[in-house]
Amino acid sequence: MEKRKLGKSNLEVSALGLGCMGMSFSYGAPKDRQEMITLIRAAVDRGITFFDTAEVYGPYTNEDLLGEALEPVRKSVVIATKFGFNLNPDGSPGWQGLNSRPERIKEVADASLKRLRTDVIDLFYQHRVDLDVPIEDVAGAVKDLIQTGKVKHFGLSEAGAGTIRRAHAVQPVTALQSEYSLWWRAPEAEIIPTIEELGIGMVPYSPLGKGFLTGAINPDTKIESNDFRSQLPRFTPEAMKANQAVVDLLSGIAKQKSATPAQIALAWLLAQKPWIVPIPGTTKLTRLEENIGAVSIELSMSDLRQINEAVEKLPVQGDRYPEHIAKLTGR
Repeated sequence: MEKRKLGKSNLEVSALGLGCMGMSFSYGAPKDRQEMITLIRAAVDRGITFFDTAEVYGPYTNEDLLGEALEPVRKSVVIATKFGFNLNPDGSPGWQGLNSRPERIKEVADASLKRLRTDVIDLFYQHRVDLDVPIEDVAGAVKDLIQTGKVKHFGLSEAGAGTIRRAHAVQPVTALQSEYSLWWRAPEAEIIPTIEELGIGMVPYSPLGKGFLTGAINPDTKIESNDFRSQLPRFTPEAMKANQAVVDLLSGIAKQKSATPAQIALAWLLAQKPWIVPIPGTTKLTRLEENIGAVSIELSMSDLRQINEAVEKLPVQGDRYPEHIAKLTGR
């Protein structure tokens, strides 16, 4: 597996990471724990060294799962987790608002270290920007954790350009995690130029459009009520019907390359910048191997131009999040 460095930091990871959220949270019922441990270890065997989780995924259960799965190979992998929410006191899924107060950040770090069965968090992200806490205080709290050896690198998720600059001035930001894919290209306007200037890596989540760009979902697909995509405007039958044109485009290019639509979508992302590391999630070994296959696909400048020109003519229908979630992004 090819390796990449996140920005100008010394944090080197596999060119493709593994997003673990869906194993425990958001995409229907939690999957079988032992099967997911086997899948995570299969990812390690295939060269993936970068694993993404968060306190809120479950809550807690995803970190615990990852901790058990990676304990035997801890020294050869990079674990990213996140802070930033007040969780429900009864441990039920969801949260009760944002909370990035310094004392809360340090509490989360200590609890995450225990669940992850490790003595250091490789990359610690603020999950969403908390407007009630100055970002300088957030960066300062993570700086303290780095100085005490509990954290190695500081990250932000879905932050706006101004916030990134302010945080970076206090504690260098190693990576920005944000949604970025062929059907969500908003980061190209301001975010990518900002992090490129500052030497910050990018970790795109939902690089396959929450599964839509794989071609496995269509307007006839029944999305269960316990799958959070059922709440997303882009996953109404009408929007999926309109957006099928994007998948059809990818399918056509995939045939030319003896690849799959998912592999073309990931290869396109990898071709954008050498410091971009997508983290597609999956709960299936066949999908994991398919995603890994994207790393060896080379898209020429002509291929990329063809894709870009075609996608620009196919505006995506539907917002990516409902308003109450969308307002937490880009702040």
